[in-house]
Parts: sequence; structure tokens; C-alpha cells
Amino acid sequence: MSEYPPSFVPADAVAPAPRRVRAFLAGRPVLDTVRARYVWEWPPYPQYYVPLADVDTALLADEGTTEATPRGTARRAALVAGDVRRPGAAWLYGADAPEPLRDTVRFEWSALDAWFEEDEEVFVHPRNPYSRVDALRSTRHVRVELDGAVLAESSSPVVVFETGLPPRTYFPRSAVDFTHLVPSATRTQCPYKGQTSAYWSVELGGTVRPDLAWSYDFPTREMLAIAGLVAFYDEKVDVVVDGVRQARPRTPFSD
Repeated sequence: MSEYPPSFVPADAVAPAPRRVRAFLAGRPVLDTVRARYVWEWPPYPQYYVPLADVDTALLADEGTTEATPRGTARRAALVAGDVRRPGAAWLYGADAPEPLRDTVRFEWSALDAWFEEDEEVFVHPRNPYSRVDALRSTRHVRVELDGAVLAESSSPVVVFETGLPPRTYFPRSAVDFTHLVPSATRTQCPYKGQTSAYWSVELGGTVRPDLAWSYDFPTREMLAIAGLVAFYDEKVDVVVDGVRQARPRTPFSD
């Protein structure tokens, strides 16, 4: 049994998305809708399916191919805005799709330059309406080690709890030993936390372990408690909580 709450939304579940959703390419609005549907193509998180009527079809270029999906046959289309072309960016669903998804378009998220829910930018994929992400201050004593070296240690961390994922500990920078950390150019995004502002690799004994730690200087409003703090990949380091060494998560999870 998992040591943390799993996601209970089954694959192929469909639900209304009662919010304004917009996306842009090369400065052009590609879609603007308050009638999108969440579709869980796989359980952890949904994708948006947007009514064709709420899409600027002048930006769609039919590629002349179709694809069989669990939700029916979809025509493939590119997105074209001026000199920008994104092949295979859209799946157009027709009459053989389930009733809520007929005449809808599913876009490859990364094919668009920016997505917004209402007026707030969202990254990577839609936020799961059935997931919670909480950043809680703690007095538990947490230590991070690698090959016997202590990388961080604090009795005042912030712990992030996200549905379906193990907890993630964020440390005050004063609790991190930066003598072992090497700045990295890597940057990542999270639907719930925003965009990272820094990444670090760990150098020990002449060996560099890439991108083991990161920070969000300007996280989303809900995650302000982690602003400027540093987290480590629990999958790649050793974590001791209140004197108890934790088992490393068996599969990678998000930063």
C-alpha cells in the first residue's frame, strides 16, 4: 500500500472545467473558452478538450492523417501562426467521439506559447481539480545527505503535500551547505508551483550529480511559503526525518 494518498480519478474520466481557458501562439489567441472539458487520458492529471467553436480554426492546418484513440478517431492538424508552425499540435474529434467530446480539439500543451486559467498562467498541464497541494510549515527535524555529506539540515522546513505524490521538503537557504552545490542552467515548470528560478548540481569528491536541488523564488500564490527555499530530489539523496532514515521513492516525481 502507498504511504501517501493516491489519485482516484480513473483513466478516460470526463468533467466540465468551469473556468475561462485561453492559449496563445506567436501572440495570437488560439482558443478562448468557458466550455472546456477535463479528460483524464491517464489518472494523475487531465488535459483540456476545447469546443471547436471556441478555437481560431484559421490557425489549424489539416495534416491529412487520422489517429485512433480511446475517445474516437481524431484528425491531426498543425498550428500555424505567421512564420511559426507546430506540426501535429492538435487532435480534432468528430461524430464518433463520446457525446461530451464531439467537435472538440485537444492541443499538445507544449505546442502553444502560453496557457491561462482565468488570468493566471498555468504550466505543463491543467491543474487537477481533485488534487490538493499544501505547503505546511513544520518543526520536524529533516536532514539530507549524500555519500555521507550533509547537504541540508533544519528543524523549520516547509513540507509540500501533493495528492498522489510523496511529501517534498523545502529548506531555508541558511540550512543548506552551498559548498557542495554547483549552479545549473536547468529550469523547470510545475502547474501548482510555477517556474523554478534556480537549480543546483551536487559535487562531492570530484563527482558531479546533476540537478539535485532547486528553488522557486516567485512561486504561485498558493505556494508562497516555499519562496526562496531549497528542495532536493528525495529519489537521489538520503533523507532522515526525526532520526529515521526514509526509504527513497521508487519512481521519480515532480519538483
